[in-house]
Amino acid sequence: MDDDPLNDAIRILPLKGVPMIEAGDVLADILLRAFETMGVTPADGDILVLAQKIVSKAEGRSVVLASVTPSAEAQAVAARAGKDPRMVELILQESDHIMRERPGTLIVRHRLGLVLANAGIDQSNIDHQDGEQALLLPRDPDASAEALRTALMQRTGHSIGVMIIDSLGRAWRSGTTGTAIGIAGLPGLLDLRGRPDLHGRALQTSELGWADEVAAAASLAMGQSNEGRPAVLIRGLALPPGTGTAAGLVRPAALDLFP
Repeated sequence: MDDDPLNDAIRILPLKGVPMIEAGDVLADILLRAFETMGVTPADGDILVLAQKIVSKAEGRSVVLASVTPSAEAQAVAARAGKDPRMVELILQESDHIMRERPGTLIVRHRLGLVLANAGIDQSNIDHQDGEQALLLPRDPDASAEALRTALMQRTGHSIGVMIIDSLGRAWRSGTTGTAIGIAGLPGLLDLRGRPDLHGRALQTSELGWADEVAAAASLAMGQSNEGRPAVLIRGLALPPGTGTAAGLVRPAALDLFP
């Protein structure tokens, strides 16, 4: 009998050999080749976590700034915020409304419901040889996660979860942390209300952003600059029952105390 406590450890394994992704690439093919190269076989209960950037690239969400014509509103906002009017135009197109505006910063409510700086539009780790570009979030990250999960399950025969994450800032906290923006095959929010605490008292208000906690762990393994580790396999984490979506993690605006 093996009593080694490490046998029950949660393992977080960055996939090696994932190339630079281009528009039209089939992520399922690329990820399965990475698994094969590493000699790893996906297993039931695994969670595959992807950086948003490779999903956006594969889905062709890159925009050449020279192709963007700023509206009058974008030019006015850009003048106040000290930003490129073309970037502001993209931010406005991706957002429901601007929540806060400061020199150099636009905080918006993204059309997905996320509160983001600059609508999550990024210019890092992008090849700008064909002109300055900006990368938008996937149109529907939950659907992207579900499509990839379906493809991987069909190819491997194993039931896995898939998450798409991004690095998001938080109100009243400096720095960013990995956050789930797309989920398939696993829960997003765990309602712990009614469960007993250590002393038998029923929890009254506890809701756990379970998928965001997993996202933060995966983000540590991915890195944030030139590490080149955009996909991470998590194994040994007991999946709670049920499934959810990242959209389900967005607090309804009517319940937001800080509009």
